[in-house]
Amino acid sequence: MLPAVEPRGTTIAATLRTPDSRDRTYHVYVPSTLATDGSANAPVPLLVALHGGLGWGTQFERTSGFDGLAEANRFIVVYPDGIGVGPNAVGKTWNGGRCCGPAVRQGIDDVTFIRMLIEHLRTQHPIDPARIFATGHSNGGILAYRLACELADTIVAVGVQSASLEIDGCQPARPVSLLHIHGTADQNIPINGGTGPNAVSGVSFRLPRLGAKTIAALDGCPAEPLRSTDPTNSDVSTETWRPCSDGTEVRFMTVDGAPHAWMGAPANARRRGVASYPGLDSSAVIWQFLIAHPRTS
Repeated sequence: MLPAVEPRGTTIAATLRTPDSRDRTYHVYVPSTLATDGSANAPVPLLVALHGGLGWGTQFERTSGFDGLAEANRFIVVYPDGIGVGPNAVGKTWNGGRCCGPAVRQGIDDVTFIRMLIEHLRTQHPIDPARIFATGHSNGGILAYRLACELADTIVAVGVQSASLEIDGCQPARPVSLLHIHGTADQNIPINGGTGPNAVSGVSFRLPRLGAKTIAALDGCPAEPLRSTDPTNSDVSTETWRPCSDGTEVRFMTVDGAPHAWMGAPANARRRGVASYPGLDSSAVIWQFLIAHPRTS
């Protein structure tokens, strides 16, 4: 994996009409190499990047820095928008099951929206079906978990930060690789579950580690994970379930002292001025994991 570079590609803002007659918005970043290197027909990966609750697509684009990674590593990234909150519809939410907000109360079918979006993008760009990934923060990570359960025929691997599995009866059509990153100082979705003191959803969240453990069991992984500590950062410890069916892998990464904010986010991209943990770049770690776990059969 190459480090992020200055994005020089094309950005596209568009809408998609869903079966509930809503015009759903999204923002796509296409790396410059797709238009300039003469190999536009060579299949490239697609990353579906899901913002957190009360965020929006272009906000997560700035916070995550995935455009720079997409430019360096030649993949397309799409930032969909959830359903708006309030009269100005700025902050948005996803229906991840038990969370969050109006998207849940209105029964919004975000899984169908994401499926339709992927199908549409495949008609517009040379996307490799073996490398279609999803990532998300907080409420976006909760939806990404749901996609792993309900859209596994399309989504190959998922990487989330500060999330939890909030649906019952998860039954992936195919094994899906998963990386879950969580800080021990998360006050929105506590690492031990429950209602965080900084949460605005009112949801008592399930134990985050239970999501990884559930996917590992469904993937046919060993019951007990391998445990390790990052030799370059003692704050970071990882539980890894492998080998699993169809070459998949599940990891739960704990970051001691890290809060809810997207880890590694630049100061000028943080929401509400909340400091993020500087010792780990969630975007780079997630992309490195995802691209190493394509669908092989």
